[in-house]
Amino acid sequence: MTTFTPHTDALGGSVALTALVAFIPLVAFFILLAIVKLKAHVAGLISLAVALAVAVVVMKMPVGLALLSASQGAVFGAFPVFWIVVMAVWLYQVTVLSGRFEDLRRIFDSIGGGDIRIQAVLIAFCFGGLLEALAGFGAPVAITATMLMALGLKPLKAATSVLLANTAPVAFGAIAIPITTAGKLTDLPADHIGAIVGRQAPLLAIVVPLILLFIIDGRRGVKDAWAPALVTGGAFALAQFLCANYFSYELTDIVASLAGLGAAVLFLKVWRSPARDAQAQAARERLGIAPVEAGSREDALTGSRTVMALMPYLLVIILFGVAKLWTLGVNVPKALASTDVKIPWPGLDGHLMTTSGKVSTSTVYAFQWLSNPGTLLLITGVLVAIIYSVRSEGGRYSLSVPNALAEIGRTLWRMRFAGLTIVSVLALAYVMNFSGQTIAIGTWLAATGGFFAFLSPILGWIGTAVTGSDTSANALFAKLQQTAATQAGIDPNLLVAANTTGGVVGKLISPQNLAIAATSVGMEGKESEILKTVIGWSVGMLFFLCCLVYLQSTPVLGWMLP
Repeated sequence: MTTFTPHTDALGGSVALTALVAFIPLVAFFILLAIVKLKAHVAGLISLAVALAVAVVVMKMPVGLALLSASQGAVFGAFPVFWIVVMAVWLYQVTVLSGRFEDLRRIFDSIGGGDIRIQAVLIAFCFGGLLEALAGFGAPVAITATMLMALGLKPLKAATSVLLANTAPVAFGAIAIPITTAGKLTDLPADHIGAIVGRQAPLLAIVVPLILLFIIDGRRGVKDAWAPALVTGGAFALAQFLCANYFSYELTDIVASLAGLGAAVLFLKVWRSPARDAQAQAARERLGIAPVEAGSREDALTGSRTVMALMPYLLVIILFGVAKLWTLGVNVPKALASTDVKIPWPGLDGHLMTTSGKVSTSTVYAFQWLSNPGTLLLITGVLVAIIYSVRSEGGRYSLSVPNALAEIGRTLWRMRFAGLTIVSVLALAYVMNFSGQTIAIGTWLAATGGFFAFLSPILGWIGTAVTGSDTSANALFAKLQQTAATQAGIDPNLLVAANTTGGVVGKLISPQNLAIAATSVGMEGKESEILKTVIGWSVGMLFFLCCLVYLQSTPVLGWMLP
């Protein structure tokens, strides 16, 4: 089979025309989803066909290589991405099957003085941030969405909340792998890139909890609970800035999430009052959420029951912490990574070139059978099932390991169309990336000279929207950002950081993330409703970042840079 080198000016020698045509698969997906209102998996499959047509007809990619690109993306979508989502939902189902679900609700109800709005912020923002720091790849959205459903939030509010909450920590997610990737690809110091991101992302973190209040309970929610939300966001933002600049950019989200949660808990000890209790109860009534029954004195939550109800999430933190951070004696992350199986994609590896004419290394599929977050969630779920079965008290609490494992099959069946959506979307992303469609869009935007500082975050936004990953967005555009910055006389560290930060808000509208959120709250096929709710926030925050980065490239806000 012949090799293929993508060209950014494949259509009539014009980068602009090529880029405009390259937008068609993305535009088609969002139109089919939001306007035509097709099911997400149908919209994904049609858009994949459009991307293949553009790759073959416009980009002149051989049909065989285009189909092989789609197949690699589809497999990656199935494993690890869909696998992670299934395991996250299954872990939640284990708590339901065991009878510990109601105890979990009662524990949540005690957080934040019984105010469901504050509880939702702490779970989606702080706990979700901690999961993003350790896992990433959609796991935080899937897990926290099910937890918000356990609180009693309606599916649309739960899905929208976790997607919005997942913005602030994304740049430093999975032990800051997006920043590390950018540093490796550009040979720029990763810690310097991280320091700049630490002077951009915190400005979003401050306001995200306030936005969450508005999403959950409108203006009344902001009016009633702005103080703890601002304390949470402020502490998170300050910790992000300090850790990224003066400690370790890899640990930024872990430190920030714990700081936000700790500050909120301390503040809530002095903030609660009878008037605020009444506001919290009124909010429950507006949201249609029944109060959690306190139960009789004999039915009061004991320490043992509390630990059992929280155990799945405590184990998630412990196992992910060990898997990602433990290096004493045994380097666990390295040991787990050594089990990955590298598979050069048959028929594609060695035949696909980059735009610079070098053999692409993206055609090697990593089968992370043990190290990926989905498998770690499976291990967590099995451990929880065993402990629950041993501690089964009959009646209310009863779970057998075989029934828990059988629930995996039932979960897979319920989520089959969501899986098809994720598979088709990742196949589309790979076709766009390998055929040169995505890089053509980036090259066109980069040709705007000094004004590119304003447009720079848009590249990260597009890259993450297409791939569902800030890491992938940096893999696509970090080098391009560096080159464009050098040509325009702008600090390349700033624009590479802007690519990372722009990707943060692109994840809001990523088809992959929309499918994950919809599946987790039982809204399969209704991704368009979620998209309509979040797209305005995504575009608004992107515009803010564009203005911020542009001003940081000038003396007006240049003083903000390290």
